[in-house]
Amino acid sequence: MKIAFFGSSLVSSYWNGAATYYRGLLKALAALGHHVTFYEPDAFERQQHRDIADPAWSEVVVYPATSDGWRAALERAAPRVDLLVKASGVGVFDTELEMAVPEIASTKTITAFWDVDAPATLDKIAAHPEHHLRRLIPRYDIVFTYGGGDPVVSAYHRLGARACVPIYNALDPDTHHPALVRSAFAGDLSFLGNRLPDREARVHEFFLKPARLLPARTFVLGGAGWEPFDLPPNVRHVGHVGTNDHNAFFCSAFATLNINRESMARYGFSPPTRVFEAAGAGACLISDAWIGLEQFFEPGREVLVATSGDEVARFLGDLTPADRERIATAALQRVLAEHTYAHRAREVDDILEMRTPANGVAA
Repeated sequence: MKIAFFGSSLVSSYWNGAATYYRGLLKALAALGHHVTFYEPDAFERQQHRDIADPAWSEVVVYPATSDGWRAALERAAPRVDLLVKASGVGVFDTELEMAVPEIASTKTITAFWDVDAPATLDKIAAHPEHHLRRLIPRYDIVFTYGGGDPVVSAYHRLGARACVPIYNALDPDTHHPALVRSAFAGDLSFLGNRLPDREARVHEFFLKPARLLPARTFVLGGAGWEPFDLPPNVRHVGHVGTNDHNAFFCSAFATLNINRESMARYGFSPPTRVFEAAGAGACLISDAWIGLEQFFEPGREVLVATSGDEVARFLGDLTPADRERIATAALQRVLAEHTYAHRAREVDDILEMRTPANGVAA
């Protein structure tokens, strides 16, 4: 199958948390025999902050971030493919692309809206009765999401989606694996995440509060946007961490922390990429609590689950080297057995195989 995928960026993770998801999933789909072309705009200085070259498993088309640019790219892609994907959060001309994809696709082309931030998308739709996706979602053959579980699936069905299937984040063991400790990232607890409005309060609670409660411990903060922030003296900010450095980042601290954005925690069943990356790197993972976490990791055995910053501090204070090793090993074994992108790609492949011109996409 020939696939054209319009997304934010495949070659740059700069202000682009979906990069690892795109790379892992599309690489695994290519391994199943699909031909993938990824279309991304030249926007937000991402081309100046590439962290991979164009991969062998996908053609990459970078188009100008202009009205003529996206239109020319879509007109090039549409006649040549079996699956035409518009991902959420491209960042420029999203509305125009979302409107144009079902219009331009032939009756033999499967159209998919791939929501890489379903909680945020659904909240926006709920807040705006005239939101354009209300009339567009029924025109797509299928909606894929990278999280959300039953709450997200039900919400998309209420919007008229013909089918909605979560394809969760996962691990690519070729790119995320145990690595050597790096002194720049060494500490007692690390957290990697860009500063975003619906994450900031939870970062205060689950990361900065434990740092203040444990002034003798060292905390390492990775991600963009934290530069002007007033951080406790025992928090070291290392700035943007490219995907090539994620393994070292997760391996180098005694434990690493996952903090879901508020909207993802509220919808549940939304494991971010970092939990699988961290487990794949052999890190000991502490996570904030959210509904559905136990579908991916067993609390207490494969992950420590905290409901407050006080619990994070307690976990960190009580964690022994033997406990750390036990939890990290169990989590690594779990993701390799059940949560790789090869597993996710087979799910997508099965769904696409069920589609026929006569009956559309099977739910």
